[in-house]
Amino acid sequence: MPLSTLLDWRLHALVILVSLLSEFVGIQQIPMGPGSLLLLPLFYAFILGVLLNPNVTRTAGKVFPKRISDAAGPLILLSIMPFIARFGSTIGPAIQDLIDAGPALILQELGNLGTMLIALPVAVLVFKMGRESIGATYSIAREPNIAVISDKYGLKGPEGIGVMGTYVVGTMFGTLWFALMAGYLTSLDILDPRALAMACGVGSGSMVAACSAAIAGTLPEMRDELLAFSGASNLMTYATGLYLTLFVALPIAEKLYSLLSGKRKAKPVGAQVTASDDSDIPAEPRPEQNLGKTAIVMAAACAVAWVANTINGAGLIEALPGMLILYAMTMIGLTVTRYAPFYLPGVAWVSLVSILFTLPWTPGNAWLVEQLSAVNFLAIVTPVLAYAGLALTTRELQMFRQAGWKLVILALLVFTGTFISSALIANLLL
Repeated sequence: MPLSTLLDWRLHALVILVSLLSEFVGIQQIPMGPGSLLLLPLFYAFILGVLLNPNVTRTAGKVFPKRISDAAGPLILLSIMPFIARFGSTIGPAIQDLIDAGPALILQELGNLGTMLIALPVAVLVFKMGRESIGATYSIAREPNIAVISDKYGLKGPEGIGVMGTYVVGTMFGTLWFALMAGYLTSLDILDPRALAMACGVGSGSMVAACSAAIAGTLPEMRDELLAFSGASNLMTYATGLYLTLFVALPIAEKLYSLLSGKRKAKPVGAQVTASDDSDIPAEPRPEQNLGKTAIVMAAACAVAWVANTINGAGLIEALPGMLILYAMTMIGLTVTRYAPFYLPGVAWVSLVSILFTLPWTPGNAWLVEQLSAVNFLAIVTPVLAYAGLALTTRELQMFRQAGWKLVILALLVFTGTFISSALIANLLL
């Protein structure tokens, strides 16, 4: 995509306005039974982003060109990078606590199996779905999981339709669902909040950001500790998650489907839902491939976060050193991603870089941590959700309409099962 499109001032100005308005409204709590539902600024930012998306509403289409929506897509990943760096900066100072909780961090990854244990029986026994239930429920359906299904079955078959349905629902609502679910469960005070923070790590970058921010917003006095556990869990997910779903979760899903359905022939839900060709595979953006271009666009994304931080964080002058540090950590991490002899996602390298810089024995770590304290976690996530709302494409909206209510329910069961299973395992071990 041309650099001029990614730097379109109308896109970034719109995100700034949406973020500032959302931050001004602030955190709202809605009592629900024994707990309360936490509405964060990122929730409002996403809704406003969707309403202002030219692909969604005709009014927005008359005011904003569709290339603004196209440019917002790559900026989701870029704008999440400073948060990941801020995330990692909480892990370094808390490294001893994380080492002490090592078994819980490692074994809670088995919670990924909860995706199918709840959702797959519902898909087969209640909704009478065929093999698309395997693709829809075997994982949380992020890009690596789609790649597994594409390689093993292809995206044109029922398994591909299932995984794409969960992916689309996750893209549109997964982040908000994780935030609402995590905040509510934290308010119930049933599980150890550290266990809930670890469970946040199973999602994509934006899911982790929203989930951990919701928990930290509920318990601000434990903010740094909770974010440290969530960030460490996310690193473990990058290291083991793909292999767990490939070699454990998918074979179990196949076996469980066979037991539940017998020899029944697959009857795809939503026959009109098709993956027309391999171009429908959602490709993960790789910002490290063009570091010069990424450095410029990343500066714009950090500037947006810097301004959004002024409402509930520190002022522009006070927060400037912290934002510059996050920018530097992000670019160092992406540079390592580009030249490392083995591949890890950029978010993993960015997190590792920020961890190394803030370890207790790293020279100057106390000064870095002090400067970073001026950057509010919640504030720099809000623009990410604004970009996400603006980035919804016509194809994603069409797939969502075609997928049907059954896949929507299954996707939410997948997210809930994964989160709760991981939290229960972590809570038991803690």
